[in-house]
Amino acid sequence: MILPYKNHIPKIDESAYIASTATVTGDVTIGAGSSVWFGTTIRGDISPTIIGKKVNIQDHSILHQSPNTPLILEDEVSVGHQVILHSCTVRKKALIGMGSIILDGAEIGEGAFIGAGSLVSQGKKIPPNTLAFGRPAKVIRELNQDDIANMKRINREYAEKAVDYKEAEEKYNK
Repeated sequence: MILPYKNHIPKIDESAYIASTATVTGDVTIGAGSSVWFGTTIRGDISPTIIGKKVNIQDHSILHQSPNTPLILEDEVSVGHQVILHSCTVRKKALIGMGSIILDGAEIGEGAFIGAGSLVSQGKKIPPNTLAFGRPAKVIRELNQDDIANMKRINREYAEKAVDYKEAEEKYNK
C-alpha cells in the first residue's frame, strides 16, 4: 500500500518492487532497482526517508524517523528480516542482519556488516568494512573476502527476486 501523508507522496522509481503487503507513506524516496518486501512498513510522516538504488528491505522491517533527522540508506544496502531502522544512516553496501535495531544518529559505515539481533545504540558509529555484533553492538573484526562475497550475493539475489516478483504481480494481479 502506498499512501500520501499530508502534502508528501512517496517517490518510488518505476523499477523498484514494493510487495503488495508493504506500506510506504509520506516523505519517502526509493531508488531504482530497490525492493521492499512483505509486511514492511516505511513511514515518512516525521522526517524524510531516502533509500538509494538496489537496496533490499526484507520482510516485516520497520523504518521511521525522529523530527529533523532523516533516515538514509545509500545504494546496495541489504536490510534483513524484522529490522528496525530509526533516523540512522546506513552507508553503501552495508548489511543489517535479521532482527537488528539501529537507533537515531547511528551511522553504519560503507560495507559494514551488522550481525543478526544486534542493537546499534543512538549516535554509535560502526566503521566501514567491519563486522559488529551484540547488544549493544561492538566491532568484532574486519570483514574478510568470504564475508564481502556473501554480502554481494545477498544483494544480487534480492535484486533478481524483486524482478521476478514484480513481473508475477503485474501478470497475476491485473
